[in-house]
Amino acid sequence: MTLRVLFSFLAATLICGGSVIVDASQPKRPTVSAKKVAVARKKPTVAPAKTSVLLKKTTTTQPIQPQWKPFTSPDGRFTVLMPGTPKQESQTQKTHMGEIDLQIFAAQPPKQEVAYLVVYNDFPHSYAQINNPQEILNDVQEMALKTTQSNLLSHRNIRSSNGHPGKEFAYINAGGKITRTRVYLAEGRLYQVMAITTKKQQRNLAKTITGYLNSFQIVLKK
Repeated sequence: MTLRVLFSFLAATLICGGSVIVDASQPKRPTVSAKKVAVARKKPTVAPAKTSVLLKKTTTTQPIQPQWKPFTSPDGRFTVLMPGTPKQESQTQKTHMGEIDLQIFAAQPPKQEVAYLVVYNDFPHSYAQINNPQEILNDVQEMALKTTQSNLLSHRNIRSSNGHPGKEFAYINAGGKITRTRVYLAEGRLYQVMAITTKKQQRNLAKTITGYLNSFQIVLKK
């Protein structure tokens, strides 16, 4: 059976709103060897993002460890460790503020039911200036759960290594797919860093996925 990666929660999320951020600093970037988005006060309907990334079924009990290497986004504004060179895809979402461009970077190691993704979109300058960051992040979580019809497993407020507000949450859908996500708001841009896998692979890849999430770094504009 071939399982398509769930991208419906990638619909651009632009939200208004405010709450207190609990500072949970991100761990230091580890050495890894194997290691959503538009909603406003009137939350608009946004078509799901589409992708060609697949989760391929494997009978391997222990996952084959890929070669992880640093990846820097074409515009130089984030770095992350990826299992090989990620595939890049651009999508446009229509919102109440106009069109929002999503940039998607996805990698899937061979013979593993797991996909690693980084997705970002830029907000209109005026919107980013008047909305509360934490409420935007909370609504990203809410929309992800609603769109994928998933149950929340865990969540916490975090910050990036250079102080930008973020949120980490994990959820499971009816088909048993588990998504671990960290989202950040930085300089008018929303970043979503995700690992999507099965219950079985989650047990084997928990440390690798944590290392992947920890490796994500936002690079400040100069």
